[in-house]
Amino acid sequence: MFFDWPITEDYCRKICQALDIPLYLSWREGGLEREMLRFDSPTAATWYETPQGLKTSGGNSNNASTRWRFPQIGGSMITRWCSSYSKISIGDAAIANQERFKGKRTLVLSGERREESASRAKYKQFESHRTHTKSRHVDHWRVVLDWDEAQVWNIIQRYCVLSHPSYELGFGRCSCIICIFASEDQLASVYQIAPQVIHKMADYEKQFDSYWRSLGKSGYTIHRQYTVMERVTMGNPYPMKPEIIRLALSREYYESVIVSEWKLPPGAFTKDNGPT
Repeated sequence: MFFDWPITEDYCRKICQALDIPLYLSWREGGLEREMLRFDSPTAATWYETPQGLKTSGGNSNNASTRWRFPQIGGSMITRWCSSYSKISIGDAAIANQERFKGKRTLVLSGERREESASRAKYKQFESHRTHTKSRHVDHWRVVLDWDEAQVWNIIQRYCVLSHPSYELGFGRCSCIICIFASEDQLASVYQIAPQVIHKMADYEKQFDSYWRSLGKSGYTIHRQYTVMERVTMGNPYPMKPEIIRLALSREYYESVIVSEWKLPPGAFTKDNGPT
């Protein structure tokens, strides 16, 4: 696991257990790292949990191609392929390949908000989902599209839910631990608590940059102007508590996700880089 916060999967499990919500995970085989390192090969298969067990689809295409680069910052899902290949298409496959959704009315909920970016400001609040067909009725409702950040924190406080440890560390967004939109302060913070992740990121940058330049094309660092190590030196780490660092880097969420005394996390209302 290279891109994700180690704690995220179990945090989601504990949240769903606390709220009595069934949880079915879905993912791309090998994750973002395998897709990023894809060289003259097809995209890997999709895996998804179902009430009948683990299912898979795809991964057997004859269309081989080379990725060999980090996702790039931008509004297009072609260059910012991390969203399309690890989130959007995964969810679509999990719905489209399960018989339990045929002949039913299914509602997909997602949490985009207009104030997050210029692109998201143009989203429709309710529309047919991409997986909607004649035999499978699927709608898409962006529940909090018109909410501001205060409304989001207010409802979390109402139910006394402890936020993801990244917010408790000071991060303003819960995304990948090395999100391509990460600010210099975020990268400096990750370098302080998990330097091996940044070192690995820097090594990949060098490999990708060298390969594409050998073909006469532009180098493929993430930022295009600065390397990840250069950006680390530009940032200032957050004042992070050791006990929260341990939790964020653990694969087991060993604290309660529902608390009696709820406090706004340090990452709330901070200005951090995000989707364009």
